[in-house]
Amino acid sequence: MRVLVAEDERDLAALVATGLRRAGFAVDTVHDGEGALELMGLYGGPAEHVGPGEPVGPGEPVGPRAAPVPAGSPFGSSAHSEPRGSSAVPEPLGPFVYDVLVLDRDLPRVHGDDVARRLVAAGSRTRILMLTAATAVDDRVEGLDLGADDYLGKPFEFPELVSRVRALRRRSARPALPPLLERYGLAMDTVRRTARRDGRDLDLSPKEFTVLQILLEADGAAVSAEELLERAWDAHADPFTGAVRVCMSKLRAKIGEPGLIRTVQGVGYVL
Repeated sequence: MRVLVAEDERDLAALVATGLRRAGFAVDTVHDGEGALELMGLYGGPAEHVGPGEPVGPGEPVGPRAAPVPAGSPFGSSAHSEPRGSSAVPEPLGPFVYDVLVLDRDLPRVHGDDVARRLVAAGSRTRILMLTAATAVDDRVEGLDLGADDYLGKPFEFPELVSRVRALRRRSARPALPPLLERYGLAMDTVRRTARRDGRDLDLSPKEFTVLQILLEADGAAVSAEELLERAWDAHADPFTGAVRVCMSKLRAKIGEPGLIRTVQGVGYVL
């Protein structure tokens, strides 16, 4: 599912994004509060709260910028891969709908507190996991009172962050989703990240797992290719590549016969 990481420490943002992608999430990153608001379609003016020495007004482009990952990192060599024939990662167009916002509280340009306030005031269903080095009880209470759904102090253990993001994503659904999804002999454990059909392990890739999860959660309703692309791929996915069609073909092959995924012409896919 789709996560926005708003963190001004670029190395940390890259590590978090890469790790979340490996856990099956589609992830976009920004490094200031203004960028977070723009990607979510909530930016309507100058920052309300500006950090020391931070300018207000047009400046850095909005959107993820590749950040180098320290040598020896367990999460890989970089958070973003550059497209062939390009010297830079393209900026996402936005706005996008995110299941979870991983929000550093001390962001420049627009403070993390103000990002949380605007998100809550807009009535967004995006869940907020607030990150901060301030871990005193009063700080946690203040962050939660601002509208954050969860609060994690730095430094943190990465498995805990992934677990909290998954829990928030389940809570963002209406009604709240159980961790075990079952239909037509398919059994998916969204916590352990396993999927079986009639007891047989399907051995799905992270993207295939996410697509199947979306279809299971739809509970028999059709899901369009556009919605799958929006929810399962990040902002750099090319809508004209046929990525959804290719992923669906591989998923159908792994599920096996009799087929469970039906294409409804002009509408989408139904499980």
